[in-house]
Amino acid sequence: MAVRIGVGLGLGGFPFASISGALRAWLDVCEDSSDRLDLAIDRVVSREPMPEPSRCWRSWPGRRVGSLGTNAIVAFFRDPITFARQCATLDQLSEGRLLPAIGVGREDAPEWAATGRSPRGRGTRADEALDRSRASALGAQVDFEGEHYSARDASISPRPVQQPLPLWLGGASPAAIRRTVRFGNGWLAPLQGPDEAGLVVKAIREEGHRQGRPIPDDHFGATILFHLGAAAGHESFPIAGVPRDPALARRLGEVQAVGDAGAVLDRIRAFRAQGVTKFVAIPMARDAAGMIEQCRLLDREVIPHAND
Repeated sequence: MAVRIGVGLGLGGFPFASISGALRAWLDVCEDSSDRLDLAIDRVVSREPMPEPSRCWRSWPGRRVGSLGTNAIVAFFRDPITFARQCATLDQLSEGRLLPAIGVGREDAPEWAATGRSPRGRGTRADEALDRSRASALGAQVDFEGEHYSARDASISPRPVQQPLPLWLGGASPAAIRRTVRFGNGWLAPLQGPDEAGLVVKAIREEGHRQGRPIPDDHFGATILFHLGAAAGHESFPIAGVPRDPALARRLGEVQAVGDAGAVLDRIRAFRAQGVTKFVAIPMARDAAGMIEQCRLLDREVIPHAND
């Protein structure tokens, strides 16, 4: 059976004048332009505006978008039971359409210093948090005494509509690959080009076979940045919370598509050849009008041809 290519919309920065007005107007346009919608990188501290994903979805659950996601929630900064409860509530409000993506956070993220924490051991802490969150979301009464978290007679209600709640994980390290297979239902590439992403897809498939828990073929995703039409200054397009450096510039070049619809489709096909079939497309625009225009162009010129 042919795997369907899915293209959703994402938010990589905050080019809006306000949360209540301009952001909401863009979200409304997205309902007619996408079958998936992701909010941006999860930030605990930020100089630029960045809405908290779960609160944003709670105020705007959408009605026609197929799934509502996050790209990505950082497990280290979330209490696992609170996170499970947030996900359960959002899944109820969205009538079973929540699809969160989870990560462990970058080593150079500003949150570590701002909150007095160290990035060391964030992977093992994320594993423990995911294990506890998953047990809570399944409706189990949880008792645990772990290295990082503990609870007694902990349970949540209501439970998520989706049982089990699907989780997509990110990362490309050997530990991230094992974590994806152990806890995840899908994988969302970090800022990686098609060839790098393809190597991780292959490794996840091999690990899935080893663990006896394969990730479905249509549950591998990637983020692309796009601008349809001339895009003066697109090279300096900001990604929230991500510092500029030469390595980042190279990675951004491998996920960007600027020009006509053919350029975006070529980028999608390059990933598709490596086993990636789901995409979070982030418009490279600097204000609400540009965001809305890019979403409408994507809906009209790209999405109808993604499966050609």
